[in-house]
Amino acid sequence: MPTRREILRSSLGLAASFALQSPLTAAPRQWRLGINTYCLRFWNWNDRQLIDYCTKEKLDAIFLQDSLDAGVMKPAHWAEVRAWTKDAGLHLETGGSALLPKTPEGAPQSIATLRQNIERAKGMGATMLRALLASDRYSMPEGPVEQHVETGVKILRAVRQQVLDAGLKIGIENHKDIQAWRTRQLIEAAGTDFVGSYLDTGNPVFVAEHPLTTIEELGPVALSFHLRDSVVYELPEGIAVQWVPLGEGTVDFKALVARAAEIMAPQVHIYCKPITARPPVVLPVYSDEFWTKWFPGARSRDLARFEALAKRGRPWNKPHLMADLPEVRDKYMDALKIQQMAHMEQSLQYCRKELNLGVRWRA
Repeated sequence: MPTRREILRSSLGLAASFALQSPLTAAPRQWRLGINTYCLRFWNWNDRQLIDYCTKEKLDAIFLQDSLDAGVMKPAHWAEVRAWTKDAGLHLETGGSALLPKTPEGAPQSIATLRQNIERAKGMGATMLRALLASDRYSMPEGPVEQHVETGVKILRAVRQQVLDAGLKIGIENHKDIQAWRTRQLIEAAGTDFVGSYLDTGNPVFVAEHPLTTIEELGPVALSFHLRDSVVYELPEGIAVQWVPLGEGTVDFKALVARAAEIMAPQVHIYCKPITARPPVVLPVYSDEFWTKWFPGARSRDLARFEALAKRGRPWNKPHLMADLPEVRDKYMDALKIQQMAHMEQSLQYCRKELNLGVRWRA
């Protein structure tokens, strides 16, 4: 029986065909541009400061994710955010937490938390609420992936009427837990009348998936589109991935945005979401256990496309601080804040000048 390494190596012909495809032609679409506020978390800004930053940058939208504001769960504050974003002319979307409880007994609390986040999103005037199945595959409870997807569907269905009554939709973020085709299964099983995709281009590489595959799988049900770049490159022990500022990585974002424009609904907003200061992670893609444990049912054509991406990649060797190291984060927070802002501004510039995104900044 062939090993996983042999299967991957035998896919080189298919991988080469992906690599040699001609670039996609951009569709005539003017995306409205915002930022995901998680990317400025080192600044510890409240919601008003984040809205003011988006106004200063002449953005069209704001995605308030994992808000650090002291009033984040207070209805009076929700009304303030609603008024501030309306006055600023900003489209607003917001985020919630993971769906999966650690144990079956925790399901009622997961539903209660989701209900509270729905009320918060409604009170703020958001159009969608982000959720995710699990933070990453290591955070999933014991049991098969199919069981976890079924649990997620049950939790979502429990709040369906509340979501519809609030005039919202729930966007499931493709995270570091399952591949896009399974996320699509979750969304469709729950019901596309109230659930869709919060599509992130940075997370796919952590599940051995090319972001273009993610867009083609989830783009038709996308509610929100978030751009994050990665370097992807081969090592003897597997494939390494690392998030970098937009435009610095292995991914062809002009092709991604062009493909997204072809298949995403016109009301979808696009968000600049650089997350940096994290070290490379090596995926043991030549290990059978990696696939049988975490990604059973993975499709060979998807692996071929991911490997083709890795063959084009190189490590990111620019000097930078890594905040995942506690001794660095605690001692050099001022420097990390400067680096984070610099990477955001660099990424916004790339979105505007190279990808032609955004409306207000042109005036």
